[in-house]
Amino acid sequence: MKVILQQDVQGSGKKGDLVNVSDGYAKNFLIKKGLAVAATPQALNEMKAREASKAHKEQTELDAAQKTASGINEKTLKIMGKAGNGGKLFGSVTAKEVADELKKQMGVDVDRRKITLESEIKAFGTYTAEVKLYQGVVAKVYVMVGEES
Repeated sequence: MKVILQQDVQGSGKKGDLVNVSDGYAKNFLIKKGLAVAATPQALNEMKAREASKAHKEQTELDAAQKTASGINEKTLKIMGKAGNGGKLFGSVTAKEVADELKKQMGVDVDRRKITLESEIKAFGTYTAEVKLYQGVVAKVYVMVGEES
């Protein structure tokens, strides 16, 4: 009997999979416990519609990430910091500060964990940061750290 799994079932498959199991297992366990539904034409159509919707959503997110990446790629963020002894940067510039400046200067909201700095920013100068916007979509941003007046 063919059933569509509503939840992950160990030994049978993952949620949303169409699997072929014995009639007794399907009727007495999977369907009875709500772990699966019978693979009727209506259920199959609903499954195909869900898959199409998911694919469309992923494509839309990918397109948006690529558009954002092309807008911020190779751009320069200016971050001002306090000068400590000997004209060195007081403290350091973190990924959180880079994320805040990205939002403020370019209007791009990015989680700080998605920003990778090439090295710790503990001095004034220009550095490179990678911003991961989506799986496989990465933008390179320059971070220019200057001294506050």
